[in-house]
Order: sequence, then C-alpha cells, then structure tokens
Amino acid sequence: MSAILTVRPYQLATILVDIDVQAFRKHQHLECEIILLDQAGVRVAVDRVAVEGTAASSELLVDSPQLWWIHDLGNPYLYELQVNLFADGEKIDSSTQPLGIRTIELERKDESDNDSFAFLLNGVKVFVKGANWIPVDHFIGSAPNSRYVELIDLAVEGNMNMLRVWAGGIYEKDVFYNECDRRGVLIWQDFAFANALFPDFNRDFMDNVRKEVIYNVKRLRNHASLALWCGNNEIDWLYDMKSSSGDITTPFYGRSIYHELIPNVLEELDDSRAYWPSSPYGGNDDNDPNVGDRHNWQVWHGSVYPRQFGDRPVLDYSVEGVSFRNFKKDFTLFNSEFGMHASANRYTLEKNIPAGQFYWGSVEMAYRNKDTNHQKGILLMEGFTGIPQNLDEYMNFSMLTQAEGLKYGVEHYRRNKKRTSGTLIWQLNDSWPGTSWSMIDYELLPKASFYYARKFFHPLLLSVDHEPGEPLKLWVVNDTLDSYLGKVIMQVITFDGNEIYRRDWDAEITGNQAVILGQVEESEILNGNLPEEVIVRVSAEGIAVPDNYYYLRDPKDLLFQNSQLEVVADEELQTVTIKAGSTLARMVKIDLPQGRVRLSDNYFDLLPNEERTVKVSHRDGTQVSFAELSVSAFN
Repeated sequence: MSAILTVRPYQLATILVDIDVQAFRKHQHLECEIILLDQAGVRVAVDRVAVEGTAASSELLVDSPQLWWIHDLGNPYLYELQVNLFADGEKIDSSTQPLGIRTIELERKDESDNDSFAFLLNGVKVFVKGANWIPVDHFIGSAPNSRYVELIDLAVEGNMNMLRVWAGGIYEKDVFYNECDRRGVLIWQDFAFANALFPDFNRDFMDNVRKEVIYNVKRLRNHASLALWCGNNEIDWLYDMKSSSGDITTPFYGRSIYHELIPNVLEELDDSRAYWPSSPYGGNDDNDPNVGDRHNWQVWHGSVYPRQFGDRPVLDYSVEGVSFRNFKKDFTLFNSEFGMHASANRYTLEKNIPAGQFYWGSVEMAYRNKDTNHQKGILLMEGFTGIPQNLDEYMNFSMLTQAEGLKYGVEHYRRNKKRTSGTLIWQLNDSWPGTSWSMIDYELLPKASFYYARKFFHPLLLSVDHEPGEPLKLWVVNDTLDSYLGKVIMQVITFDGNEIYRRDWDAEITGNQAVILGQVEESEILNGNLPEEVIVRVSAEGIAVPDNYYYLRDPKDLLFQNSQLEVVADEELQTVTIKAGSTLARMVKIDLPQGRVRLSDNYFDLLPNEERTVKVSHRDGTQVSFAELSVSAFN
C-alpha cells in the first residue's frame, strides 16, 4: 500500500492509496474498504472500491487535517489507515498502519535564489539538529526492540529532530521507523552502499540490487518521518579523491546504481520525496560547502580544504590541522557528518575489557580504537586539554574535548542558520564497547557530549562567538515559530565567585531567526583580571532558554583551583545533590556503575557555592543502587 500526500496546509489533504491484492481463488468479486481514523477512533474518510485484477486504488479527501510535525515544532499526529478486503461480500483480510499527513520538500534554492540545502516541513524551513545512526549492535539479531526505543527516546531528549541511517549499516527494523513516526523525528535514509566500489557490470548483481531497492522503497515509503532517500555514503567523493591520488585506476564501478537504477525505481514507486545521489554530493568537489551537503572531516581527520575535482587530497595531522576550531571556517549549506572521538564511560570500558588491561596505554585500550591513525585524538587533546597521562585523564580529557568541540561547531552553524540548514553529528550510538565518535556508548550511557547537546540543540540558544583576545559577540538563535520578548544577561565571574562584569540586553526574538544582540571587548569584561581565571555566563529573563557558559582560554591554560564538592545522595528518593565549595567546579561527573542509567543532568559546571540536584532513574523503572556512586570534577 502506498500513500502519496499532497497537502494544502490546514485545509485539505488528498491521500492516494494503492492496494496490491493476492488472490488464491478465481471468480470471486473482490472489494476493498478504505477507512481513515483519527486518534479518537472517528472515521474522517471512507471509500469502497472494486479490485481490478490484483490491484485497487482510492482517493481519500481529509478536511482540515491534523498535520504531522517534528517534536520540536508541534505534534507528530498519526492517523490510522485501515484497509479491509471483501470476497463476495465477506470480509476475509485487513491491514492497518499509522499514517502521518505532511508535506516534505528539499529546498535547493532559497527565496533569494541562492543555493540551499534545506528541508521544508509543511512549508516551514527546518534547522536540522541530529546525528548519524549506525547499527545498534554488532550482533543485530540479538538487539531487542527496547534498545531502539531507548535510543530514539534519548535522541528526542537530546533535542534532535533528524537521524541519518548510515549506508554502512542496515535498512533498519520496523521498530526504528515506527518510533521515529511516533516521536516526531525525521529520517535521512541512505541506501546500503558505502565507501566501496560495486560491480554494476554484473547482471546478476544488478538484478539483486534492483530487488533490494524495490523491496525497501515499498517497505518504508509510507512513513511520515522519512524525509530523504540518499544513494550512498561518500562513494562519489572518495572515488574522485582516490583516483586523483592514484590509489584507484579502475572505472567508477557502481555509479549506475546511484545515478540511474535507484532514481528510476523511485520515480516509479515513490516520487513524493527528494532523492540525493550520495552524501556528500554537489559542486566542484563532492564535498563543496557551496552546493549540496557536506562532511566536515577537516576536524579530526585533518582534511585540507578548499579542494576541487582532480586535486590530490591533503591531510594535515597536526594540532592545528585536526582542531575543532576549523569548524568556524566552514559555511556549508548542510553538514551531514562531523565529529570526534571520546572515551566510553568507565562502567562500559571496565565491564568489557579483560582484567589487567584496564589502564591507559594497554594493548586492549588501543584495540578499542578502530580509527586509522590513533594520533588524531591525542593531537586534538594536546591543543585543548593537554595530553592525558593516565586512564582517568583520558576519559575526562577526551569527553570534555568532544563535548566542547561539538558545541563549538554546532553553535557556529546555528548562528549562520540563514545559510546553513542542518547539522548531523557523527555519531549517535555505538555497536560495541569502544572508543568512538558516539555520543551514547554501547551500554546506553550518554557521554558528556550528549548532555551538552541537550543545550546546544535546544530550540532556543544563547551563544557567544569569541576567540582569545577578540570581542565577545552575543547571539540568540530561535528555531521555533514563536516570538519572544525578554532580557539577556552576560555575567563575568571569577573562579572564586566574584562578579566582575554584568550587562543586560533587551531582546525581541522573532520566529526561526538568529540575531546578534551586540558585542563587548574582552578587555572591558575582564576589568583588570586574567582571562585564565574567569567564566562567562549568559542567561535570560522572560525567555525559557538554558544558561550557557564560556571560558576565555582552553582548559590546559586555565588557572583552576582544586574544587571541593559536598554530595548528598538519597537512594530512596533517587537523587544526588551536589554543592560546590568556594571555587568553581568544572565538569562535575556522576558515576553509577550500571548500564542504562538515566540522569537528569551530568557533566555540568557549578559556580562557587552553587547547588544542583540530579534525578536518577533506570530505563526499566527499577531502583538504582547507589552503593558504588562516585562524584568528581575535572579540577
């Protein structure tokens, strides 16, 4: 069954339903009854049509439809589409499925005729905030549906509105698509061709590919959450780089799959949503920031840009070459892959690493890193936190670098939302217990970057654009459709709690905009103090937006004092209350050595004498033991 939606927003929806019928007896009169039910069970549209041969078609009209929205813009409303099959008047079979009514478009030119790569949902331009999705386990068949539900719950909790199903994984289980429909999360769906050449000269292989494409298009096309089909991951881009460097001398085997076979099948079976041949793709180099989507691997992999077709690729393995500060050089239209490694949580590593190998520099710890050139992570930390000397420092330094690096990049892209329309972090989840780019580790414990994402992906964002010695530029980003009026406050506070600067701005923030409120000189806010001993806090009155915090120098250069934490754990109430002493506590971390533990907050900063209560829970609702609870801070 397929449903193709053409919506005149809020007035009328036309749903075209195609029905395939298998008949095992001849000479019967077959009819189909098509019913659309709202969430109250009320019929909003009904039709009855005869089956001609093995097919039937119907057109349902829905007045004033409830539209399906992503969770951060509205309600992901789902109707129920019910089809009943009658043979000679007797009901013999039925099929039901959820159905969301919405329009989804890929905008390639904006209102000023500039190049664009933006998703329009029900006519609204969406700033995409999300991550790449990989298989939930190395042993895919062993993964329960609950693992999918939990990961998508976490994505929504992290204020993500899109997940990209990466081509190097699988066409996911039905539970994934059903949950994205239900929770209001868009899906970028790659076809399963990644980072390799494929024998499109072989007829049997191509027949198999066609069957694969047809099967998955038919299976997935009715999901309201499905926003885009994409032909492959990085193959077009990699072929040009590898052929330009002489690593490949063969023709582009597989090209006809993504540029002929798949689009031809989609034209026949699903012309209701956009198709994109590869990711990244477009421009004079498939990773061109000015056309299509982009994978920013300048950060972490050290890729050197600009580059054009035919140029030999260059890598810069240096502190500057892999630094996350390269994000600010990127004014892409849509960043569909970017990220950096961080350690898994202590519990995840300790549980899965053999006894005697759980230390920094062990063979087993190195084995947990599957990226090429293990030096990248060291270089990234060297320029930010300093090089770790032991396991605890490695876990803390890598997590802080990943969290602050992603924050740095996402906030830059969001400030430029007039041009940039999306950010998909590599990657959300992990399929095994190792060191990787994931924001949630294999035991479903979020890393520091996930807790940061809840703020840097929040629909309302306060951010400061600053580099050492330069002015601080204060921005407000509003991805909602509402307008807000309030006051934005910048405070500068020393690590021992003295406020040395404060300024208020009146802010009127219209919907779906990023605005700069003003700027101040670094020397003005320091008021004679050192930049290495202050923190900048931006907050708001009258606007429900999270506070944001900035340091004027990198962690390795800050003049931290040893923090003292007062911890009160209430196992009965399942709360942990933490109070800082007379100096700032950087990256307060709560460790509970159990999988699937949920915390209302973690990896946060506390100003002197500030107190925070964290709610603890377990995904399955059981009581969490506090027997091995530990609380620490970066300093």
